[in-house]
Amino acid sequence: MAEAHDTGKLLGINKDFLPEFVYGGIDGAITTFAVVAGATGANLDIPVVIILGFANLIADGFSMSVGNFFSTKASLDNYEKHKATEYWEVENKRETEVEEIRDIYRKKGFEGDLLEQVVEVITSDKEVWVETMMKEELNMTKDDKSPYQTAGMTFFSFLLIGFIPLAAYVYALVFDTSKANLFIYACLLTGLAMVIIGILKSIVTQKKIVRGIAETLFLGGIAAILAYYAGAVLEGLFR
Repeated sequence: MAEAHDTGKLLGINKDFLPEFVYGGIDGAITTFAVVAGATGANLDIPVVIILGFANLIADGFSMSVGNFFSTKASLDNYEKHKATEYWEVENKRETEVEEIRDIYRKKGFEGDLLEQVVEVITSDKEVWVETMMKEELNMTKDDKSPYQTAGMTFFSFLLIGFIPLAAYVYALVFDTSKANLFIYACLLTGLAMVIIGILKSIVTQKKIVRGIAETLFLGGIAAILAYYAGAVLEGLFR
C-alpha cells in the first residue's frame, strides 16, 4: 500500500483506476474459468476449450467495457446537467442561493460576522459558489476519469486476468506438451490470480485483505463448480 501512496501506482496500475481494474479482473477470471470448468466437465478437446475461452474473453470483456463506458458517461452527464441548473439558479435566483449557502455553513457551526464573511467569499466567485452547491447541497462530485479511460481499463483488466485460466491450455497446445492435469494447473493459476485481485479489492474497499481474498476465491470456486457440473450433465445428456 505504501507504493500506491508514494508513486500513485500499485503493481504498475494507477491507483485511481484500481476499482476498474478489480471490477474487470474479477469478472474476467471468474467467467473465463467458468468456461474452462464447463468445457472440462463436458470433456471437450483443448482447441475447443481455447476457442470458447477466447470467444468469452473478447465478447464478454467488450460488453463489460461498453457497459462501464455508458455508466460513467451517464454519471458525468447527470453531473453536468445539475451543474448547469445551479448556474442558472445563481444567475436568476441569487438571493435564494445566497441564503442556501448561509444555511449550509450555519449548520456547520459558523455564525455572526464569520458566517457572513464565509458567505461573501464563496458567493463572490461564481465557479466556487456553484461547486460548493454541487458538493454541499446535492452531494455530487465530478469524477475526473473519462468514460474512455474507465472502459479501457476494464477491458484491459478483463483480458489480462481472464487469460490466466486459459494459459495452461494454450501452453499445452502451442508446445505440444502433456495434456494431463491441465485443469488442475488452470485451477492453481486462477487461484493465484484471485488472490492478487482479492488483495487489490481489499485496498479499494478498505477491508481486511484476508476477507477480500476469501470472498474472491469463494465466488470463483462456486462459479467453477456450477459450470463444471453443468458441462458434465449436459455432456451426459447428449452423449
